[in-house]
This record gives sequence, C-alpha cells and structure tokens, in this order.
Amino acid sequence: MRETGTGWAGPGGRLSGLGVSQGRAAGPLVRMAGPPSLPAPRPVADPEAEAATAVKALEAVAADLNRRAAAARSHAGGGGEAAEILEALAMIADDPMLREEAESRARGGADAAHALDAAFTGHRDALTALGGYLAERAADLDDLRHRAVAAALGLPMPGLPDPGHPYVLVAGDLSPADTAGLGPDVLALVTERGGPTSHTAILARARGLPAVVACPAVADVADGTIVGVDGASGEIALGLTPEQAAEVMERDRAERARLAAATGPGRTADGHPVSLLANIGSAADLRPGAEGVGLFRTEFLFLDRKQAPSQEEQTAAYAEVFERAEGPVIVRTLDAGTDKPLPFLGLPEEPNPALGVRGLRVDRLLPGVLDAQLAAIAEAARATGADVRVMAPMVTTPAEAAGFARRARAAGIARAGVMVEVPAAALRAAELLREVDFLSIGTNDLAQYTFAADRQHPALADLLDPRQPALLGLIGACAAAGREAGKPVGVCGEAAGDPAVAPLLVGLGVTSLSMAPSCVPLVREALAGLTLEECGELARDALG
Repeated sequence: MRETGTGWAGPGGRLSGLGVSQGRAAGPLVRMAGPPSLPAPRPVADPEAEAATAVKALEAVAADLNRRAAAARSHAGGGGEAAEILEALAMIADDPMLREEAESRARGGADAAHALDAAFTGHRDALTALGGYLAERAADLDDLRHRAVAAALGLPMPGLPDPGHPYVLVAGDLSPADTAGLGPDVLALVTERGGPTSHTAILARARGLPAVVACPAVADVADGTIVGVDGASGEIALGLTPEQAAEVMERDRAERARLAAATGPGRTADGHPVSLLANIGSAADLRPGAEGVGLFRTEFLFLDRKQAPSQEEQTAAYAEVFERAEGPVIVRTLDAGTDKPLPFLGLPEEPNPALGVRGLRVDRLLPGVLDAQLAAIAEAARATGADVRVMAPMVTTPAEAAGFARRARAAGIARAGVMVEVPAAALRAAELLREVDFLSIGTNDLAQYTFAADRQHPALADLLDPRQPALLGLIGACAAAGREAGKPVGVCGEAAGDPAVAPLLVGLGVTSLSMAPSCVPLVREALAGLTLEECGELARDALG
C-alpha cells in the first residue's frame, strides 16, 4: 500500500514489503522484461522437425544455465550456492521425461513452442498439486518454460536487463537463475511476490544485496523512478532526487565499511562470549569474519547429480571446505527428501512432502546414504586435521538422536549433534542432549511446524516472525536444557542473522549464532551494544 510520510519516505511516498536482506540502496528502477508471448498455434508440416526443435531448445536452456553456473562459481560473492542452484535448474531442463513429453506432443501435431509449453505445464501442475515447498518450486518451471519457448521461437531468452548503469531491479518474482546471475550494476532487488526463505532472499543475503519481497504495489511504479530500498524494514522510498540517491549510497558504503572494520569474536558489552558462525553451501561461500561454520549445507554440492556421488567425490568436496574454513565446521548431513529432491536418491513422490520423508528420515529408506556420507566426512576431517562436527536434520525423537550419534562416532567423528526443527524435538531437548553433544535450532522450519504456516508464504510472514512468543518459548526451553546438561545450543536459522532478534536469542541462553556471512558484522555490533542482562530483559519482554 502506498503511503506518504517523513523520514525514509521520498517525495513520491513509500511502499512497504517484506525486508529479507539488510542494507540500503537507491537508484533508478528498472523492470525485468516479461516472458515471450506464445503465438497462435500453426500448422505443422514436419512433426519430426518440430520435435527436434523442441529438444534443441531444451538443450540450449541447459547449456545457458550451465554457462552461467560456471560464471557464478568465479563470482566474488555467494557464487558457490548460486552455481549449485543454476546447475540444478539445468538438470531439470535436461530431464529425459520432460524432453520425451515435448517430443511426444510435437510428434502429435503441436509446433515446437506449444509442445514445450504443454510439457512444462504438465510438470508444473504436478508440482503445484503436491503443495508446500514443491509448489513454490513450480515457479522455477515457469522460468525454464519461458526460456525454452523463447529459444524455440528464435528469440533471446528472457533475463536480466542491461541498461548500462547501476539500477534497482524490480520483477514480479525472480527465478533462481536470474538471482544467481545478478551483476555488479544491480544495487537492490524488489519483487512483487516471494517469501522470506525464497531463493531470492537466500542469495541476496549471501551477496549482501538489499532486498524486499512481497511488495505487489511496486508494479505501479514507472520505470526510471529513482527509489530507495531498505532491506531491513522492507520500505521503498519513491521519487528521490539523484542527490538523495547518492547520499543513500554513500551512507550505506560508510556503514558497511564501519561494520567491516570491527572484527573479533562475538561478545556482549560485558564480555559474554557468543560464537558467530557462517552458513555455507560450498567452499566458495566462505568469507573472513566468522568464527567458524555453523551450518554446512552438504546437499547443495549434489543438487545436480543424477547418480550418487562416490565416497571419493564427497571426501574431496568436504576437504575443500575443511581446509579453507577458519575455526570449527558443523556439517549438516544431507537435508534431502521430497521437499528438496536429490535425483540420485530416487525417493517416491508424497502427498504432503513437508510432513514426509526428509532429512534424517531418508535413512529409513536408504540407510547406506548416511553411512557413506559419515565415512567421507570423517576421512576428510582426518586428512585436513580440521575441527569437524556433524548434525542430523529433521530429528524428532531421542531414539533417532541416539542412533545418529552412535553411527557418527562409529565412523570416527567425535562430536555429533542434531537440529531442532520440529516442536517434538524442542519439547524433548533434555532427552536429546543425553544422547548428543549439541543442539542447533533451525528457526525457519521450527516456526513453520509450530504455527502450521508454510515458510514460503508471504501472507503468513507475521506468524513466521521469530519474535513470536511461542517460538521463543521453544528456543528458551532448548537453551535451558543445554545449560542444565552443560552442552552448547545454537541457532542456525535466518533469525540468527537478524540484529534485532539475535540479542533475544542470546538472552534466552543460546550459545552460538550461525548466519549468512554478510550478516556477521551487524550481529556482532548488535551484541556488543548490550549486556547479557539487557539481552535477558529483551527476551523476557518478548516472551511476555
């Protein structure tokens, strides 16, 4: 909704969305071009030629995405995770079932563009029917469909604008391919749709790029309007002058430089230590400033694999991270399942993926996958001499925790923990800690399951706010169990990187915070400005 006001609002008023990545930026608004228009169906004289054109279009899309993935790997910021996403999308474009469906429709009399459109629509409808995370991924198929149709029609593939000057990028929504391919001219992102844990949000945070999602009113703002974007508050100032925009950019540069100059371990004003760790998807995501890695998302290394990686391949990938990381590394075993499909696992489809076989539960069907991964992690740790710990995702019962810890130690990994992502685990935190060495709270999923609210849904953002008392109560219960057991309890969800929320978590008794590397300076400063007692007071107020 457009508002008028003072302060951050520009002469043209302001818009409000959901801020998902800290920082401020200002510049001319440039809208991303829409998808190609699908022409009317045309008569087909040679069905085989149309089928070949459809296949070539899919191959062109896959090749383009793989090329962009290679470029992303060499990018200075957040390139590793971006490359994995691009490669996963390329794999979808290269899916034999999709290719066969397009060929079949072309041979049935459809021209190449309509054959591709129908094939993608069928796959999209199947994902949408599954709901939850997979329904969100249907937008990825829309992006791939637009690219394939454009290629079949001989048109340039839709993508990012190139106005020749820095700009604020606006779109209905950004696909992972587009977000991963952002160049240095993009100052900030604003999307009409999207949620707090979308690919856009995750990659924007990894790159330290201000971003606002779920702002439908931005569709009414004319191209070229100079806007200011506040990625913390979610506010967008309209109608700034070039001088005002330059001032916003200069203040943001000065603020980033000031924050970067402050180094050292995380501490409250009275010296209480709080480890500030990084969330990464590969070695390319490592940055100076964090005290270690609190969440190594190993599944990002293998999103594009159709065949299971060998133990040697896994060992090499883990060793690269262990060699380059400063401080301890906490490895999350594969957080896979029907909500985050890894094709080489061959898991069956489920009617409700969010409540199905995911995370550690995959071990119920494929126990050899976990054993192979633990062996590779242990071997990489021995080869590098790194301080490596492991944790399992989606643990629900103390028996599951005990079984995981037993197998990790048998593999040669001394310290094993589990993630707390479902209320059942939080409520039995004391029992879990009798079996494992530490807990790590994943606030994204814990909020989703606590409030029965899809974590991707922008309209439910208020329920997913980490300051909700019910969620804080579960976190506090875990921290209390950790104090009683004398074992660490950390947070590795998005809440850990929010400088407004981090002090509450510390006040509840959390011992470490793991976040996107770009968030570390802000959180370090937020904690340094408060004593432990003041953090406790904030936490008590929030619980009340």
